[in-house]
Amino acid sequence: MRGTASTERPGHASSGKRSQRMRGILALLSADDGVVSIAEFTDRLGVSAPTVRRDLADLEDLGLLLRTHGGARSNDQRAEIPVRFRDMQFREAKRRIAVKVAEMIPAGPYAIALSGGTTTGAVARELAGRPQLTIVTNSLTTATEIASRPNLQVIMTGGLVRSSSFEAVGVLAENTFGAINVGTAVLGTDGISALGGATTHDEREARTNLAMVSHAQRVIVVADGSKVGRVTLARMAELGQIHDLVTDSSADPLELERLAAADIAVHVVEHDHP
Repeated sequence: MRGTASTERPGHASSGKRSQRMRGILALLSADDGVVSIAEFTDRLGVSAPTVRRDLADLEDLGLLLRTHGGARSNDQRAEIPVRFRDMQFREAKRRIAVKVAEMIPAGPYAIALSGGTTTGAVARELAGRPQLTIVTNSLTTATEIASRPNLQVIMTGGLVRSSSFEAVGVLAENTFGAINVGTAVLGTDGISALGGATTHDEREARTNLAMVSHAQRVIVVADGSKVGRVTLARMAELGQIHDLVTDSSADPLELERLAAADIAVHVVEHDHP
């Protein structure tokens, strides 16, 4: 929170605040021509200089920025915020999206595929108590969270694990998705728009997810409102491959109209305003 004390304490609350700070640091670097001073960080994030320096050191270790004398500059090689820092972002909107998607999954024996991402992870949690459900995923975090459920059959793809998203990608993952057929694929995305379809930052991830959606009878894209109208590097699905979009009411209404005009069923849940 802006203006609050920066003392770190162990526990979930501090972890959430720290993740929020780190997202703020990366956002400032992205918005301010890639170079920001310690003084600017402390003023705009409302935390102390030592706290900022610790966060910058950790982010540099992750390869997300480069520290400079008196500040930091962006690392142009990385445009994607790691999943560990995305988990707290838009949490309530993602939960509501997940509840809606769970309502759209038929009861009884059924198979779904889940891509990686925090919103699809929320969908997995909503479905975790469902009997006779098979879930196929390339997300290590999702598989780990739900694999112990005796009522679920969980299939994990092989593949190369991306460090930023904990998703398995590449030929092994593509072959797994290509060898099965599922009723519904639930696709997380970094951007969805009438111009670009469903897109992501990484082309290997895009190819893996394309294999997933190509073997599904129905494709549901899940995206909080910040992703609607956004276009990133690599296309995962054409508009014609997407049957449904589930988002929240913070999404750009004009872009939602364009997507609906492309014959996509748009479902909007209420956004939790602070």
